[in-house]
Amino acid sequence: MDFNGSGGGNELHNNQFYPFEESKPLLGEMSAPQPEGNNNHKAGPCSKRSLLHSSSGMRYKLLQEGDIQVCVVKHPRTFLSKILTSKFLRRWEPHHLTLTDSSLLSATPTGYMEAPLSYSTIEDLQLLSWDNAPKYCVQLSFPGGTVLLQAANSYLRDQWFHSIQWKKKIYKYRKVLNNPSRWDVVLKEIRALVDMALTSPLQDESIHQAPLHIISTLLAENTNLSAQDHENIIVAIAPLLENNHPPPDLCEFFCKHCRERPRSMVVIEVFTPVVQRILKHNMDFGKCPRLRLFTQEYILALNELNAGMEVVKKFIHSMHGPTGQCPHPRVLPNLVAVCLAAIYSCYEEFINSRDNSPSLKEIRNGCQQQSERKPPMPLRLLRPEPPTPPLTTTLSPPPALPLSPPPSIVNSSEILVELERNNNNTANTLRKAPAEGDSEPNLIDCLLVSPALNALSIQLPAHADRVLGCFALILKMLSDYDDWRPALASLLQPIPFPKEALAHAKFTKELKYVIQRFAEDPRQEVHSCLLSVRSGKDGWFQLYSPGGVACDDDGELFASMVHILMGSCYKTKKFLLSLAENKLGPCMLLALRGNQTMVEILCLMLEYNIIENKDTQLQIISTLESTQVGLRMYEQLCDRQRELKELQRKGGPTRLTLPSKSTDADLARLLSSGSFGNLENLSLAFTNVTSACAEQLIKLPSLKQLNLWSTQFGDAGLRLLSEHLACLQVLNLCETPVTDAGLLSLSSMKSLCSLNMNSTKLTADTYEDLKAKLPNLKEVDVRYTEAW
Repeated sequence: MDFNGSGGGNELHNNQFYPFEESKPLLGEMSAPQPEGNNNHKAGPCSKRSLLHSSSGMRYKLLQEGDIQVCVVKHPRTFLSKILTSKFLRRWEPHHLTLTDSSLLSATPTGYMEAPLSYSTIEDLQLLSWDNAPKYCVQLSFPGGTVLLQAANSYLRDQWFHSIQWKKKIYKYRKVLNNPSRWDVVLKEIRALVDMALTSPLQDESIHQAPLHIISTLLAENTNLSAQDHENIIVAIAPLLENNHPPPDLCEFFCKHCRERPRSMVVIEVFTPVVQRILKHNMDFGKCPRLRLFTQEYILALNELNAGMEVVKKFIHSMHGPTGQCPHPRVLPNLVAVCLAAIYSCYEEFINSRDNSPSLKEIRNGCQQQSERKPPMPLRLLRPEPPTPPLTTTLSPPPALPLSPPPSIVNSSEILVELERNNNNTANTLRKAPAEGDSEPNLIDCLLVSPALNALSIQLPAHADRVLGCFALILKMLSDYDDWRPALASLLQPIPFPKEALAHAKFTKELKYVIQRFAEDPRQEVHSCLLSVRSGKDGWFQLYSPGGVACDDDGELFASMVHILMGSCYKTKKFLLSLAENKLGPCMLLALRGNQTMVEILCLMLEYNIIENKDTQLQIISTLESTQVGLRMYEQLCDRQRELKELQRKGGPTRLTLPSKSTDADLARLLSSGSFGNLENLSLAFTNVTSACAEQLIKLPSLKQLNLWSTQFGDAGLRLLSEHLACLQVLNLCETPVTDAGLLSLSSMKSLCSLNMNSTKLTADTYEDLKAKLPNLKEVDVRYTEAW
C-alpha cells in the first residue's frame, strides 16, 4: 500500500473523519481510558496522551524489530470508501516489522505493508486506547490516511511508540545536520539533539551513541571550523559523554583539540570525566585504539599546563583514589597500555627503519656481512682502526668488558652505527660468530656490551623526548602504589618494550626506578617478575645486571635483585647455577668490594658444590678472604662443612622417630650430636617442626623415607627438599598445610614411589600433573582433597 498518497474528506463523530490535526482525535468511536471507579463517566473521544504522561517514569529498551498487528485506514473520498473503512469492516494483519534507520519495513511485504513506511512521511504519532476493548494501539498519521499498530499490552504499545518516535527524530536530525549552512543554527540543533537523548525514556546504548555518531560525522566532513566552534560543540555534547565512550571519529576530533589547544579549559572541565570513565570501564583498547590515543593526547595536554607533571600526578592519584586499594581494577591495565603505546610511538621511526638497519645477527657479528647487504637507506659504519697489537708468542687473555660503554648515535634519517674494536683476534676469541642459518640472537644478548658493539644509544626529536619523559614518569608513579605494584610487575613481564627503547640510555635510566621498586618489594609475586618468563628469554634481571646495556652503576641494583630473589626463590640451586655460568665475574667483583649479598652467594656456591673448577674455587676463596665480612662467613662455612662431614659419616641409626612436640631446634640439636650417614627412615609425625627444618633434612644423604604427618611443614620446605633429596622414595604429607605451589615442585623427585597427600589443599589439576611426571609413583593417598 502506498503511504505517500494524498487524501481528503471528513468523517463525523462515530465513523466520520475530520481533517487531521494534532490536537483532534482521528476516530470518533475511540475514547480515552476511564478513571478507575468512575462508572458514570460517559464515553468520549479518544485523546492523545503526552510523552511524559505516557512514560510516567517507565523505561523501555529500544525496539529494533517485533511482531505486531497492523491496520491501515485511508481517508475516504466517496460514500463507498466511507463504508469500506468503517470500524466494522476493518481488517488487522500480523506483521514482523523492522525499524530501520529510514523506514518501517515488514518481513512479509504484502497487504498493508507491501511498501516500507518512511519516517519522513509520518506526520504525527499518538497513543490510542479503546474504551470497551483491550486494544492498545499506536497511531501513525501519514498523508492520506493512518496506520494503526496494535500491541498485546500497554507496555509494548508504549515501547513501540517511543522507539518509532526516536527513530523518526534521529532520521530528521541526521538529514538536517548532513548539509549544514549556518553554524549558529547547527549548534542549536546539536543542543536539541543532546536534550532529546538525555530526556528519552528509552534505555539503550544506541540512544546516546547515535547522536554522538551524527555529530562525529558532521565534524569529520567539516574540518575548517574555528577553535571557538570546536569548544562550543564539545561543551554542547559533554552531557552525553558522562556515561558513554566517544566514537572513533569523535576521538580524532578530541585528539586534534588536545594537540592544538592543550591549555583550553575544555581539556580540564570536559575531557577529564570522559578520560576517567575510559580508564575505569574500558575493557580492550585493541577494539578501539582511538580511545587509547585520545587518553594519551589528554595526558600530554595536561603535561603542557603550567604545573606540568604536578597536574599529571594529581590526575593519576585521582584515578587511584584516596584509599590504599584502588576500587577500579581496569585503571592500572589501561594506564599501562597507554604508556606502552606512547613509549612505542617515540621509537616508531627507528622501528620502521629496522628492516633497513643492520640485523641483530650482523650487529652481534660486527657487521661482517655488511658488504653483501645493499640497504635502501644510507648506512654509515664508523670503524676506527684498532691499534696494532704487539707481536707475542702467547695469546694474551681478553680484556675485561667495560660496565659503562661509551655511547654511539643512531638517527632515523641516516643510521649511524659506531663500532669500537680492541682487535679482531680478541673479538673472535670472546664471541664466536653463529653458524650460517642460526636463529636470531636473544633480545638482551643483542644489547649486551660486546667487542663488536659497545653501545647503541638513540637521539629522539624534542617532541618524542617530552612524550617519553611524561609516560616514563607515569610508570614510576604507578610503581609507588603498593596495591598496583604486583599487577604492574606482571604487566611488564615479559619485557614489552622494543629493543630501540632498551638501547636508549635515558629510557632505561628512567625505568630503573621502577625495577628498584620491584626489587625492594618483599612480595614474591612482585620481585619474581624480575626473572625471565621462560628459559632462554631474558628479563629485567639480565637487562640491569653488569654487562647489560641498562646497567649504569657498579652493580648495586644487581646486588639488591639477587638478595631479594635468593630470599624467596625456591629454585635456589638452579638460580646459583645460572649466576655461576653468566654472572660469576660481577659477583666476585662486588664481593671483593664488601657487598654482603655477594659474599653469601659465593659461600653458597662453595657449599652446594656449584663450582667444579678447582682454580675458580681457589679464586672465590681468595675473594672471600680479602674482606672481613667475607673471611667471617667463609670460616662459618668451613665449620658447617666439618659438621656436615661428621653428620654424613657412615654409621648411626637407620631409623629415627622424634618425640611429639619436638621443634626445629630440637631436630637441629639432635642431628649435630653424632653421625647419621646411615639414616634412611625419619619420622617427624605429630611434632611442631616447620619448613625451617628442611635446612637440616637436606644434609641426610641416605634418607629414603620421611614422615611429616600433622606437622607445620609447608611449601617452602617442599621446594628445598625437591632440590636436594632426589633419592627420597616415601613421603607422608598428611594433614600438612602444603598447597599446589609446593606440591608441584615434587615433580622433580623421580624416585618417589609412595606419596600421602591426605587432607591437604591438593587440587585435581596438580594431582594429574604429578601422576604424569612421577613414573615410579605406585601408592598415592588423596582422600579428603579436591582430587579425591
